Amino acid sequence: MKKVTVVIPNYNGARFLRGCLQSVLRQEQGTPEYDVLVVDNGSRDGSLELLRREFPQVDVIALPRNTGFCHAVNLGIRRSETPYVILLNNDTKVMPGFVAGLCRAVERDDRIFSVSARMLMWDRPQLLDDAGDRYCALGWAYARGRGERAERYSGAAEIFSACGGAAIYRRAVFREIGLFDEVHFAYLEDLDIGWRARIYGYRNFYEPSAEVIHYGSASTGSRYNEKKTVLSAANNIYVIGKNMPTLQVLLNMPFLIPGFLVKYLFFCRKGMGLLYLRGLADGMKKLASGVGRRRRIAFKKEHLRNYLAIQGQLYVNLIRILKKT
Repeated sequence: MKKVTVVIPNYNGARFLRGCLQSVLRQEQGTPEYDVLVVDNGSRDGSLELLRREFPQVDVIALPRNTGFCHAVNLGIRRSETPYVILLNNDTKVMPGFVAGLCRAVERDDRIFSVSARMLMWDRPQLLDDAGDRYCALGWAYARGRGERAERYSGAAEIFSACGGAAIYRRAVFREIGLFDEVHFAYLEDLDIGWRARIYGYRNFYEPSAEVIHYGSASTGSRYNEKKTVLSAANNIYVIGKNMPTLQVLLNMPFLIPGFLVKYLFFCRKGMGLLYLRGLADGMKKLASGVGRRRRIAFKKEHLRNYLAIQGQLYVNLIRILKKT
């Protein structure tokens, strides 16, 4: 029986897709059996032709238009029949041992929901792009270790959430906590699903033996652009409103207000201040919508210990970011 399905969402990523699939398909002997599935989000750059011509062994879901990252990966998760699912960005190349390393890591404990791979920078692979994601009381999600020497992050570690660009997920847990929230469309959906899993008592880890080289922002074209700024700001508000009970929001308000103010000033310096404010307003609208209200995680007394642990992580990660550790 196959153990894992590698799901690769693709939107106009033909220039990366060949290298990504070649690296995925040549995992070394002894790797657990795995399927590969590409979910194409209405690409118009020849991606489908490339897949049909060069990778007939790869399963493909072809969508007529771009429905967003969340909808694409949810289709892949639903199509898969394996115990685990690996989500992988199309602008990556995986190293030997990637699939096996993630499988070993997630199987260490039944309470592990996700495991994030070690992501290295495309042009400087000695430096980290992501070693798992953190979230702090300022309302900031950030990549652990970005820009630092990869060798400094050579040990497995517990993280707040896995980066959905290269991570394995326990598929059975989705039945308990739900799939990726398609209200996000894209950005911070991996923070949301990891946070939701923590509310239910599951854990997320980083595994350095599973490595990928990551180009970054291939679909949107740059690290900071109009679409990404608006979506990220909106989802930053949305993820707080849906995962924090009201009391926890009030507890963190002295940190959240300056956190959002600093972000606003940051985007003002880039000439995107109004876009950031528009995104915050969009986030409030998402929360107030009928769908947003239904997606809010209802507080349950049996999860109180998990909420306390999450709050502790918000404080610890705040200290880490202030100390730059």
